[in-house]
Amino acid sequence: QQSFLAHFIAIDYISFLVQQKKKQEDELDALRKDVMALKIMKGNYEEIVEAHQNTPTQGQNQVSDEVKFNVFRSVMDHQFQSFNQSISVASFAELSACVFSWLEEHCKPQTLRELMLGVLRQVNNQLF
Repeated sequence: QQSFLAHFIAIDYISFLVQQKKKQEDELDALRKDVMALKIMKGNYEEIVEAHQNTPTQGQNQVSDEVKFNVFRSVMDHQFQSFNQSISVASFAELSACVFSWLEEHCKPQTLRELMLGVLRQVNNQLF
């Protein structure tokens, strides 16, 4: 019986090791995808920086850091208010579901574009 038990434990341990190996391979694949995505993002940002360096802005068109911060704050305030109203933290599962639902509803490109245009109009009216 001891050899049967030893075999059973060995088989169980081998199964555990196979599962661990599969899990590590999946994690490695995910990390490789993340690295690839980050490289693409880096390339995009480098192109943006290069484009800005090649087309210097004129002094009269520049806005102050305070104005930029106000635009950022307005957008983030709006987003936080909608986030705060949409999120429930009764459980982690409910939190996750609420976050994804909020992202799908409030972070669509068209929604963000409309929000940004509204904020920029408001800032423009305050400046002029």
